[in-house]
Parts: sequence; structure tokens; C-alpha cells
Amino acid sequence: MIHKEVANALTILKQGGLILYPTDTVWGIGCDASNHEAVKKVYDLKQRVDSKALICLVADDRMLKKYVKEIPYAALDIIDISDKPTTIIYDEAQNLAPNLIADDGSIAIRIPDDEFCYQLTRRFNGAIVSTSANISGQPTPKSFEEIAPEVLKGVDYVVNLHHEKICAKPSSIIKLSNNGIVKIIRK
Repeated sequence: MIHKEVANALTILKQGGLILYPTDTVWGIGCDASNHEAVKKVYDLKQRVDSKALICLVADDRMLKKYVKEIPYAALDIIDISDKPTTIIYDEAQNLAPNLIADDGSIAIRIPDDEFCYQLTRRFNGAIVSTSANISGQPTPKSFEEIAPEVLKGVDYVVNLHHEKICAKPSSIIKLSNNGIVKIIRK
């Protein structure tokens, strides 16, 4: 089942479409993180200004190096020891859609501990946008059933896995600047 769903999602991602998919945290809206038009569709669907950057998922630290010029040593430690999903904001993003990168040149990236997300990013061989499946300003849905109809209708493909899953909360977010400053954004 997982392989079929990965294949279906890959087809949509490669066409510049949007997917709705389960992550290691909450249900996410996703697209090819290097495709400017696809990223714009995500902002439009969420009714969110593009000055608020989105999170990306990558398969592993090797893939992470493709999108961040310099990975602080602390990042790899955090990735290794973190016992809950943790998104890290890195300075000097690269090889991503310009409308995905924050005004200060940073990007938020997570390596999910989830088999579907791992297979999807690995087979896509690239970063995938992962933003909560809600309209900006609305509560983050804790289950598939809580996802608003306009979000369901606004994507090109809904992954048919884990519809029963209840999500506790979004990931923690930590900003690791190249100058050594660490800032907790969301616990």
C-alpha cells in the first residue's frame, strides 16, 4: 500500500501539483520545494502571505546538504538526539524556490521519522514542502476528519494512508544561526 501511495504522490509532485499527506507530526500540504509555481499554489490554498516561510522535509542529512550552504555542527547533534519531531531553521538556503526562502535567506527543514515521508523524499530525490493542512489562521487539524473541505478540494492528490491517525502537535522549531546563536521558536 505504501509503495502505491508514494508512486501516486510522486506523479503529482513531478507535475507541479499539491498533495495532502500524513507526516510525522500533522497532516501536511506538500509540493516540490524547488518549484516556484507549486509553492505559490500552497500559499494561495492556505491564503497565506508568502513572506511567512514554509517548512520542508528531506530524507536525511545528506539531502539536507543540498539545500543549506553550511550546516552547523549542533544541527546534526539535535537531529540525532531529538526524541520528538524537530524542525531546524538554517541560514543560507539554496536550490529551493525563491518564494519558499525567508526574507533573511533562511529555510526551515525537518528530517521526519516517518516511513511514508522518508520513502517519498528519497524517491523524489528532493525537498518537499510540508505545511499544516489548514487555511492560515485556522486551527491545525489533529486528524484527517478535521481537514477543511476547501483544503481537500484544493489539492491534486490525497494520500490514502493513516486517515485514522490522531496527531498530538506540530514539530518543535529551533533556529540555528551560522554565528552560533540558538533560538527556540516553538517547543
